Amino acid sequence: MSHKVSVIIEKDEHGYYAFCPELEGCHSQGDSYEEVVANIREAIELYLETLTDEEISESLSKEILNTTIEVKVA
Repeated sequence: MSHKVSVIIEKDEHGYYAFCPELEGCHSQGDSYEEVVANIREAIELYLETLTDEEISESLSKEILNTTIEVKVA
């Protein structure tokens, strides 16, 4: 069975960092975008293997909202 999950990917001077907001503590990193996507996919799959069906359903039913806002900087 497949599920869609939210993944946040950040880039800094050390590479890429990714985490899944629905799954607390589920994160990974990589030197390239492709590597971090592969790594977070594996981390999510391994994380889900540790959960019961009920826990998976509860975790993946969380609504994650993402937006961009404009802020003023003094």
